[in-house]
Amino acid sequence: MTAPRVAELVSPRTLPADMLAGFLGAVLALPQGIAFAALAGMPPEFGIYTAIVPCIVAALFGSSRYVVSGPTNANSLALMTALVPFAAPGSPAFIATALAVTALVGAMQLLLGLFRLGWITDFISPSVLTGFMSGAALLIGLYALVDVLGLHLDGVHGAADTLAALAAHVSDASPSAVIVAASTLVATAGFARLSRKLPYMLMGVMVGYGTSELLVRSFGMAEMARVGAIPAALPPLSLPLVRLDQLPELMSIAAALSIVALGQSVSITKALARRSGEYVDVDREFIGQGLSNVAGAFFSSYVSCGSLNRSLPNYLAGARTPMAAVFSAVFLIGLVLVSRPVLERLPLAAIGALLFYIALGLLDLQRFRWLWRAGRADFIVALVTLGAMLTLPFQDAILLGCGLALVGYLHRTAHPAVRTLVPDPRSPDRPFTPLEELAGPAVECPQLKLVRVEGSLYFGAAGHVGKRLQHMRSRFGQKHLLVMVKSMNFIDVAGTELWTHELAQRRAEGGDIYFHRPRSAVRDIWARTGFIAQLGSDHVFGSKREAVAQIYKRLDKGICATCTARIFHECGDAPAVEEDALASSGIRAGGYDRAEGMG
Repeated sequence: MTAPRVAELVSPRTLPADMLAGFLGAVLALPQGIAFAALAGMPPEFGIYTAIVPCIVAALFGSSRYVVSGPTNANSLALMTALVPFAAPGSPAFIATALAVTALVGAMQLLLGLFRLGWITDFISPSVLTGFMSGAALLIGLYALVDVLGLHLDGVHGAADTLAALAAHVSDASPSAVIVAASTLVATAGFARLSRKLPYMLMGVMVGYGTSELLVRSFGMAEMARVGAIPAALPPLSLPLVRLDQLPELMSIAAALSIVALGQSVSITKALARRSGEYVDVDREFIGQGLSNVAGAFFSSYVSCGSLNRSLPNYLAGARTPMAAVFSAVFLIGLVLVSRPVLERLPLAAIGALLFYIALGLLDLQRFRWLWRAGRADFIVALVTLGAMLTLPFQDAILLGCGLALVGYLHRTAHPAVRTLVPDPRSPDRPFTPLEELAGPAVECPQLKLVRVEGSLYFGAAGHVGKRLQHMRSRFGQKHLLVMVKSMNFIDVAGTELWTHELAQRRAEGGDIYFHRPRSAVRDIWARTGFIAQLGSDHVFGSKREAVAQIYKRLDKGICATCTARIFHECGDAPAVEEDALASSGIRAGGYDRAEGMG
């Protein structure tokens, strides 16, 4: 099954809805493009350019009908923090490096799609993305404060330096800039609260613009920093070139940006697909995003990806096909042509306030509370990633978060639960139940140990399971072992060697080992390694009832005769003895350490 082509979707009936949604998208893209460009350390027109050519290419070659590509807050922030060591934001060298990185990002994304490696984004856990986005939110808010306060902090880079500079120069804040920022923030929040269907960001920025004109022209307050001249509405051609000695380091930055951008795009695509019911081809989405970034690098655009702030309104506005995104780019060019005089006089304080509003929306404290309740490991991953975003280059923060999440996963899988089971005396059917799930005292068979291994048995887990089995064998003395391995989805050579060793130990002590319902993949490995031949096919059972019935025949009947546990139905055939006879024989039939069964 493949995602439908654009030509197959477009018809005269879809065009009106797509044009209407596209116009709304253009209105949203105008203030966002300027704000995100400032966040990326790029001149404001580059944010607009990034919402034109990449948007068209991604729509035509991608998978989703509704995803609209362009500049995003996460990509913008990541690009700026990654490239600050190379050049000053906004400088020609910075712009050239950003365009080169964009081309590298596009090439990597294209290769991932062509080689059908879309699954690689699955290794960015939701916890890592939570920490990344929240860290990005804090940085967005921190850097936005510079423009909100009307300060000029030349030569200051990094979160710590910016925070120190803000603290040292807060008394130099421009009153007019603060007033403009406050009016923009209040207006944006108010319009958003009134209706999310309104272009509330554009309306908020216009309020800030009107306030700035009023303060300067009517009240004679000092002029404030403005956007400045926008060279052209159409994106000019560009050539993404850098020095060869910079290429190795830029490659690592591009690799991290590629995964982050694709993770955002795929997440948005899948989220919209769940609502709309459309089919998503992840690899084709990779190809579309890759082509959009490669093309964008030659049309004065920096790294783009699917934008949630534009994709969701596009869907809610009634878009029917990817042509809505194409119309959005075309209408954006028209809006810039018409409104260029106003855009050039937009106060940076208003744009800073808009970024601050975006930062507040990205800082998801509720998500952190949910992670704390759901599992401490995921909470720690998110928190460490957030901290790394504030102190390390963003690509290192992502790698650290992913590495920590992987270590947590490996730790969990390397310690599969090995639970002791006993027949549940509360039920007539006596189902095998983990010891810790029984309310009352548990009684075990003195000869047969019942355990369940819950997880795959690979080289990382073999040591843990081996120690648990050795502990059980030495402490409780049951010579026979029945292992429920239905939950053991995978086994490797180390796991097979573990069972081989356990089999040899038990048979040397006069006991044996048996298995209940191993999966076909496990049995195939056992057959290829010769373990089944060594074990004996009669030691593998398809049902627990059959297993107990057959194993019972092989138990020491002398011990059965003196046992009072009688936990199996088959035990009814053995003659019972008094408790004092059991005690004098030295056989343990009932005493059991409950903590041992926790695995």
